[in-house]
Amino acid sequence: MIKEPAAAQGRQLRTERISCDLAVIGGGLAGACCAITAARAGAKVVLMQDRPVLGGNASSEVRLWILGATTHMGNNNRWAREGGVIDEILVENFYRNPEGNPVLVDTILLEKVLAEPNIRLLLNTAAWEVGKSDPDTVESVRGFNSQDSTVYEVSAPLFCDASGDGILGFLAGAAFRMGAEAPEEFGESVAPGEEFGHLLGHSIYFYAKDTGRPVQFIPPSYAMKDVPARIPRYERIHPHRTAAHLWWLELGGRMDTVHDTEKIKYELWQVAYGVWDYIKNSGRFPEAETMTLEWVGLIPGKRESRRFEGPYMLTQRDVLGQKPFDDAVAHGGWSVDLHPADGVYSDKAGSWHWHPPGVYQIPYRCMFSRNIKNLFITGRLISVTHVAFGTTRVMATCAAAGQAAGLAAAICASEKLLPADLVEPARMNRLQRDLLRTGQVIPRVRLDDPEDLAAKAKVTASSTCRLSSLPPDGPRIPLDKPVAQMLPVAAGPVPDVTIRVCADEPTRLRAELRVSSDPENQTPDETLAVQEISLARGQDQEVTLAFGAMIDQPRYAYVCLMANEHIHVRASRQRMTGLLTLRYGHTQQTAEEGVPRFEFWSPRRRPEGHNLAFQLSSPLEAFGPENVASGFARPARTANAWLADLADPSPRLELRWDQPQQIRRVVLGFDTDFDHPMESVYWNHPERVSPFCVKHYRVRAGERLLAECIDNHQTTSEIVLDEPVETDNLVVEVVASHEHVPAAVFEVRCY
Repeated sequence: MIKEPAAAQGRQLRTERISCDLAVIGGGLAGACCAITAARAGAKVVLMQDRPVLGGNASSEVRLWILGATTHMGNNNRWAREGGVIDEILVENFYRNPEGNPVLVDTILLEKVLAEPNIRLLLNTAAWEVGKSDPDTVESVRGFNSQDSTVYEVSAPLFCDASGDGILGFLAGAAFRMGAEAPEEFGESVAPGEEFGHLLGHSIYFYAKDTGRPVQFIPPSYAMKDVPARIPRYERIHPHRTAAHLWWLELGGRMDTVHDTEKIKYELWQVAYGVWDYIKNSGRFPEAETMTLEWVGLIPGKRESRRFEGPYMLTQRDVLGQKPFDDAVAHGGWSVDLHPADGVYSDKAGSWHWHPPGVYQIPYRCMFSRNIKNLFITGRLISVTHVAFGTTRVMATCAAAGQAAGLAAAICASEKLLPADLVEPARMNRLQRDLLRTGQVIPRVRLDDPEDLAAKAKVTASSTCRLSSLPPDGPRIPLDKPVAQMLPVAAGPVPDVTIRVCADEPTRLRAELRVSSDPENQTPDETLAVQEISLARGQDQEVTLAFGAMIDQPRYAYVCLMANEHIHVRASRQRMTGLLTLRYGHTQQTAEEGVPRFEFWSPRRRPEGHNLAFQLSSPLEAFGPENVASGFARPARTANAWLADLADPSPRLELRWDQPQQIRRVVLGFDTDFDHPMESVYWNHPERVSPFCVKHYRVRAGERLLAECIDNHQTTSEIVLDEPVETDNLVVEVVASHEHVPAAVFEVRCY
């Protein structure tokens, strides 16, 4: 029993003081990935989150799918999925939760954080006060947990604000911006004017389900009335298009998206319940009779509020022009996606999109405050203009920024440095190298790792795929739109390509051989050769495309079959790492200054998206074992993978050294299909594991078995030995891959 006398002076809340190397405020994807990365690198981390779950907009409280540079496979960013921690999360969710249950996303995020002994997690703890040792330095942050009625005071030499609204940076006095810059400030041609509005609003989702019996809905008194009169785009409302399909039920772009959030939330509830009342009771949707409202978001999903100023601000020109940076530490690829500030009440399109022709780099200088010298900023807060924010704001891109900030913080903690110190070239090279080691994607940057013993080994294989044909055992693909087969070709003459086509009347086939003007992109915008071939009416005619073109360097070539409604082309069921078929979408972009114009060519999702059936006059030699030590762990200019011959019954790689080496750790990189977005919720995936991923492998040193995994589904496998082993050879045996898919390995690293 506890019995206390009256306290005339009141009482003080219980206070717990914690010291750490890095305090991360905000447990969305950016904060979680920041904390995990820093903890794995040896830093002691406190992760303070003001919600009962992790994930922010990805959590079950908001239920937006995690997405980034892959853009639902809707543009030219091939194999662009973010790497490292967010890749682990997406692949694990894909494996455990292909149905997209948002509650399971919560469990996976929590499991990842709790697995790190260096992280102290404080859920339900809202930061509200900052202590400073001098005007430029944060010393401590205080947070209050309403569930355990405790104040937590966290002291650290380094802080990271990943809170979305930037509560830590705001309280600390860090320079920030809200709203859109004028077009002339950074030369941004798509910067919005007052009519469009300067802020992106919030959204609240709702879920519905069919109960199989009639369900009555009596709306709350505050539900919006007369939806067709108040919502200009009301015709887009449908009972089977709820949740993320109604992202455009958006509000707040004309308000203060920090301090007016509660007001915005209440109005969004009015809209959401009014829309459901319209669906159920307007008489327009008889199919909704048996449907019930299953869930409505309790908090809004925020898009935009504060953006903090770093030494550099990323702009429209940087993103759409794919500007290279010496201090690149992450990447993006979502479009510049701006929404009218009037949101659901606007008669304009719900969003406006401007795409780069490929992925772009994000520099480190965007990830720390320009005036608070020990403050990292990450996620939605990074130093970008409003226009650039339109692309960097999406969650997987925020997570990649979080990973970069987390590793930078761990280096600073171990070396007693400040964030700005890492801009120095030698330190930046180390940060980039260490990020690439963790699986981070930095476009155009190769992992040059002097400690990696695999880079010094001679790498051989039991077999290598020399691709000369794909069998004609797949469906016929109509050429109602152009179709392109991507082929990783070597420098020199392009081999002749024989395909099978069907024509329902005499006609002509136009074929074009294209490449990307930038070999790092996958936008087929440069035509090397054209052929037009007369076809008779008939089934499965063999047509040989002898382009006679030369390729200047190893790169992807695109065999483009142009649209003809009278022609079908035979596909193959054979799938392979580094091979894709694309379909033409459209010529995209406006003609504004600084906005590139190009065609969109993108693949279809499995079970569609078959490669074309073809025969080559000479085989493609792009899949050699040396690729596993190339420093690239996914396709880019070329396939960058070792593929075994499909007929090899026991595929294996061998690394051999002239002298015995001491090995403590082995890292293997597999193909989890980096082109697949793996949306975390609301998107039912027909697979649980990428068909390209090695399922069962063994690693041996001589005859000694070092490791075996019989149910692999992850991108990266790290084998840490209890004791170092001395050997002059290392063997990776692929015991089982997926049926009819060649064994594929992207990287082998040894330390």
